[in-house]
Amino acid sequence: MNDEFYRIQRLPPYVFAEVNKMKAAARAKGHDIIDFGMGNPDSPAPAHVVEKLRETLKDPKVHRYSLSRGIQGLRKAQAAYYQRRFGVELDPESEIVVTIGSKEGLANMAQAITGPGDAFIVPDPSYPIHVWGFVIAGAEVLSIPNQPGDLFFSALKKTIETAPRRPVALVVNYPCNPTAASADLAFYEQVIDVCRHYGIYVLSDLAYCELYYDGNPPPSILQVKGAKDIAAEFTTMSKTYSMAGWRIGYAVGNKTLIAALTKIKSYLDYGTFLPVQVAAAAALNGPQDYVTKLRAMYKERRDILADGLCEAGWPVEKPAASMFLWAPLPEAYRSLGCLEFSKLLLQHADVAVAPGIGFGPGGEGYVRIALVENKQRIRQAVKNIKRFLSADAQKQIRAMEKAG
Repeated sequence: MNDEFYRIQRLPPYVFAEVNKMKAAARAKGHDIIDFGMGNPDSPAPAHVVEKLRETLKDPKVHRYSLSRGIQGLRKAQAAYYQRRFGVELDPESEIVVTIGSKEGLANMAQAITGPGDAFIVPDPSYPIHVWGFVIAGAEVLSIPNQPGDLFFSALKKTIETAPRRPVALVVNYPCNPTAASADLAFYEQVIDVCRHYGIYVLSDLAYCELYYDGNPPPSILQVKGAKDIAAEFTTMSKTYSMAGWRIGYAVGNKTLIAALTKIKSYLDYGTFLPVQVAAAAALNGPQDYVTKLRAMYKERRDILADGLCEAGWPVEKPAASMFLWAPLPEAYRSLGCLEFSKLLLQHADVAVAPGIGFGPGGEGYVRIALVENKQRIRQAVKNIKRFLSADAQKQIRAMEKAG
């Protein structure tokens, strides 16, 4: 009996597993771990959305199978959102499919459009499903630097031109998880120009487009003229409305890509639970003051954490968008690498962060810090980190190296 399964063998050990194991052990010993590791929103969903869910649950007919492509009312609500937010017109029947969170949508899009020997271009570092969704589907992943600008485009063109066969698609994700980098419309215009020239698709992950702090709302790639000819975009309710556990998202744009994803999903699922879809439509169609308040909350958390770390001797930049800080390791700890530094931070400051290497080789030397604790706990984390950093750094390093 063969137990060397092909796709499982292609997946490396989970980088976060070791930190997660240490986190669980510390909590078992009574440590109060301040957890910035996972981008898991801590705010409740909007009250009127929860009420709509509760109200819909009372209808006995909603407990039956739903539609894998999503109910029409929700697809229309997403089309209305794109119209008012981006000025982009979408056909709810052919250019929108509801997904069970954007992660499922991205993974099943990979299944839908990957063939034997296909390759996809994914910036490094990146959100893991951007890479591993295609790896699981059997594709090869080609990496370019995740730095929107001249380096990005020179690497993109070189990668396309030197690949043994034409890549199928490029993945972009701005505001970015994990780096928190943002991109403007001019960047997307150039992406569309290059990819149209070479005849490849574009998959855009726009999960953090409503979490912005400088007054400039992040654009959609579909705002570029002709983008729908080659591009599809993924959004989610998880971050905008703190509905991560509800598992509701969308893929929109190019009709060929949306049709492919819709067909794959028709074989694999019956869609998200119907009351969740009804409540999601209420979130999109209803008042948006919740989103404004959420944005202000994350901005306040960002400022407290970034300012506090800088004062503690750990220089970090304030991102213009997303719910993360992408922090280079303090200079005294750079030789250890981000995984070992993350362990030290957990052991000596009771603070958990995500080691950058978990997002790809380009993430080495960084940690991702999610803004998912309240401001009081953020201030406590800053105190803990300051105390840790003010200790004899070389002593910490020598102890870590001696331990192996």
